[in-house]
Amino acid sequence: MTEVAARHMPGTPCWVSLMVHQLTSTQEFYGALFGWEFRPGPQQLGPYVRALLDGHEVAGIGQLPADRHLPTAWTPYLASDDAGATAQAVTCSGGTVAVGPLDAGDAGRMALASDPAGAVFGIWQAAAHPGAAVAGAPGTPVWNELVTRETASIVKFYQAVFGYDAEAVVSADFDFTTLLVDKKPVASLHGVGHALPRDRGAHWMTYFEVEDADEAALLVSDLGGHVVQQPRDGATGRLAVVSDPEGAVFTVVRSDR
Repeated sequence: MTEVAARHMPGTPCWVSLMVHQLTSTQEFYGALFGWEFRPGPQQLGPYVRALLDGHEVAGIGQLPADRHLPTAWTPYLASDDAGATAQAVTCSGGTVAVGPLDAGDAGRMALASDPAGAVFGIWQAAAHPGAAVAGAPGTPVWNELVTRETASIVKFYQAVFGYDAEAVVSADFDFTTLLVDKKPVASLHGVGHALPRDRGAHWMTYFEVEDADEAALLVSDLGGHVVQQPRDGATGRLAVVSDPEGAVFTVVRSDR
């Protein structure tokens, strides 16, 4: 298990959060799947818990108001030194700010935004809460990938907002861009063209490390979730796309080490 530095450089994914309709049953699902324990989060966020792995914070789960019939989805938060300035850059670059920036107690300031293709992401300006405390161990988020129609125009948006460097691999049948902060890969953009799910549109996908992707996919089904794409060998390890009982989609991966 790798402990993460206290302060994340701007643009680095630093946290993942999930808003659900049934907070208690969702905790039971992820607790059984990843071994998470939970403790209450900032009061300002309403019913909200932070997931812990061996005492280290790795993710957040909140409850949607009863009258908010929104689809559930894991949302990555990208680090910012100034949430207000980043939110303004989102708007100026063709994106939309849906929530905030607002204070989350003494933890920091946050905003929720979407890129020009509609993919939702968070902005996090850390104060007392820097973000995920560990990475790499089973049960921790290890990667975030934007699934979108094409990357050429969308990567310009993220570069304008967060200042990323980008490495593109574009061919007749492959459209993939890696985002870098300080020369280190931090996230990726995958252009899938017409294969983009119509019911979801462009979206960020969170990858969670597991000991065994095949066993994790079976466990997801046993716990009331669904296997969206059966386990397969990918470029970085063996992975499966799954969803929790409320339909939030994520990827479980056994990374090549």
